[in-house]
Amino acid sequence: MILLLLETATPVCSVALARDGEVLSEMHSDEQNAHSSKLSPFVDQILKQCEVRPAQLDAVCVSSGPGSYTGLRIGVSSAKGLCYALGKPLIAVPTLQGMASQYYAAHPEYNGLVCPMIDARRMECYAAIYSPKGEVKPVDADIIVPGIYETYLENSEVTFFGDGAEKTREILGVHPNAKYASDFHISATGMLRIAMQKLQNNQVEDVAYFEPYYLKDFVAKKSVVRGLK
Repeated sequence: MILLLLETATPVCSVALARDGEVLSEMHSDEQNAHSSKLSPFVDQILKQCEVRPAQLDAVCVSSGPGSYTGLRIGVSSAKGLCYALGKPLIAVPTLQGMASQYYAAHPEYNGLVCPMIDARRMECYAAIYSPKGEVKPVDADIIVPGIYETYLENSEVTFFGDGAEKTREILGVHPNAKYASDFHISATGMLRIAMQKLQNNQVEDVAYFEPYYLKDFVAKKSVVRGLK
């Protein structure tokens, strides 16, 4: 089983290739506003590097949100284009669930809760809470105020990570059960375990009609790209 995994929901653009549950290679870039210029070359390079022809892929997996509106559009459009051209199934993994899976895979001894957080501007974060068994608090656009996660912290250790966690760390405050994984870096590899399960259970998306999960309405802002107004 060969899977191509695309992660573009955050400022990080990440592409990974895996065979039978083992990651063959991963490429990523933290460059701002570069998803559109990095994603396709990454896909091409990683396939050539691993000597895998596009037709050999069993499926394409994409991070489905929430996250950056533009990043999600780029990732999902690319994944759908590949699936349509190659006649391959499309798998979608919720971004925060993929982040949680990535953390647990890297820390198999950890049994506490995790709270992946994505910056949603101002004092909002896309956040959810997971245990090793699954979702504990559903995905939402949380307005971060002191004590917001107190219910979960009272009964369990909670590890916060992602760019949203770093942004709101002071507001969340000091709590003996609150931990922060500042070294966490989102990767397309985090979706692998979930993607394999979905493919095995035939939980695939309709390539023509699938849309990313934006959660919040798109708000246009002044372009930061030189030459555009």
